[in-house]
Amino acid sequence: MQINITGHHVDLTDSLKAYVNEKFSKLERHFDQVSNTHVILTVDKQGQKAEATVHMSGNDIFADCITDDMYASIDGLVDKLDRQVKKHKEKLKNHLHHKQQQPPEQAVE
Repeated sequence: MQINITGHHVDLTDSLKAYVNEKFSKLERHFDQVSNTHVILTVDKQGQKAEATVHMSGNDIFADCITDDMYASIDGLVDKLDRQVKKHKEKLKNHLHHKQQQPPEQAVE
């Protein structure tokens, strides 16, 4: 999985980048078809915001989280994305399972 990290009004330190990479590896454990992720870290008046767009086979997922601490924002963001990835994976699994269980159509004479 390729992760692009962008910072708006925040210095992207090596420890912050490592933290993002560590947390986002959790998503890849749950669904291995994640191809590209774009993470934007922003600091403004409302708080510290982390947002991400995850590109995967069949869907793009977006989430964001705003807290007073950047690390907490990243944690909240990954939790939201993790729930969405699991939901997407279940939809794919149920859809494929449903197709396999349909009885073959009988020819009508």
